[in-house]
Amino acid sequence: MRAVFGIAALLIVFLIGTLIYTAQIREIGDGKTLVHQINLTAVRSDLFSLAQAEKLHCATNGSYATLEELRRSNVLNSIPEAGRSGYLYTAEVDGAVHFKITASSTDSARSDLPTLSIDETLQISQ
Repeated sequence: MRAVFGIAALLIVFLIGTLIYTAQIREIGDGKTLVHQINLTAVRSDLFSLAQAEKLHCATNGSYATLEELRRSNVLNSIPEAGRSGYLYTAEVDGAVHFKITASSTDSARSDLPTLSIDETLQISQ
C-alpha cells in the first residue's frame, strides 16, 4: 500500500513539474510566445533584406525603388509578395534621398503585433 502512495506522489510531482515547464516554454521575454518571437525575427530579416535591395538599387540606378519595382527586377525572390507571418510590407520612397519600409500587422485583432520599419540608415525601429 505504501508503494502505491509513493508512486502516486511521484506521478503528481512529475505532472506538476511538466505543467510548470510547458508554461515557461510557451512564454518568453515580455510574455510573447516563442512562435511570435520567431515570426518577428523573420520579419526583421525581411526588412533588412528589403533595405539592402533598396541600397543596391540606388547605387545601380541612382534612386530608390518601390517594392513593385524591386520585385520586377527580381531582387526580392526570397521575400513573399503577400508579406510574412501576418505582416504586410509597404515602402515610401523619395528619389535618392530617403526610403522607409514598414511591416505592419494585417490582423486587427492582434494588438500585440508591433509595427516595424527600416530606412536608409539600416536601423529597424518599432
